Amino acid sequence: MRAPGAQRRLGNLLGGERLPIQVEIYAAEGVAIGVVARSGHLREALEAGGPLRIEDATWHSLLDEPARPASEMLLAPDDIHLATADEVDDIPVHAQWHDIAIEVGPYRVTGQMPTMPGFDPGRALARPTGEFVQLRDASIGLLSEVAAGGLTRHMALVNRYVVDRVEADLMLGFFFPGAVMVQTGGHETTGAGSPAPTPAAPAAPSPQPAS
Repeated sequence: MRAPGAQRRLGNLLGGERLPIQVEIYAAEGVAIGVVARSGHLREALEAGGPLRIEDATWHSLLDEPARPASEMLLAPDDIHLATADEVDDIPVHAQWHDIAIEVGPYRVTGQMPTMPGFDPGRALARPTGEFVQLRDASIGLLSEVAAGGLTRHMALVNRYVVDRVEADLMLGFFFPGAVMVQTGGHETTGAGSPAPTPAAPAAPSPQPAS
């Protein structure tokens, strides 16, 4: 006979109670690795409206400095360029995936971004509402070391408001306001969707009268 409450306890064990989230937080000056000690997904923690609290943290500066441990770090969402976690259950299931390359601060990120079937980037309902855009199968590296490859992560969340440049097969100006957009095929636009200005050709020298 099944013991009363066994099913409830098993449900808690398998998902009702979430463990702390192991994270990597990429900022302009370096990377913080640690634990977000709260339930839910990383996206929820990033968009909760306050600083992200990272416990048991280690700060890895992009400068030539040794790693620095810290019992706790607080990072404002606006200072976070991208974030990764070892989550596997927060990936859209029925999405269409598009290859994308993003330059954000000192980092270059490649991966795949989801859209729903029938996605139209010009429709208001298709535009994102949160601050972070999710990628799967992400590769993260420094812009200064592109040839060296990058770190591979199952998923990454990119702060769409601090992105500098995007290469994709869709026009995603509404997703990344202010970024230069390069649609696969070579058409370059500004973040607002208008063509990027073409540098003016230098004026031809005026003929000088013979002396």
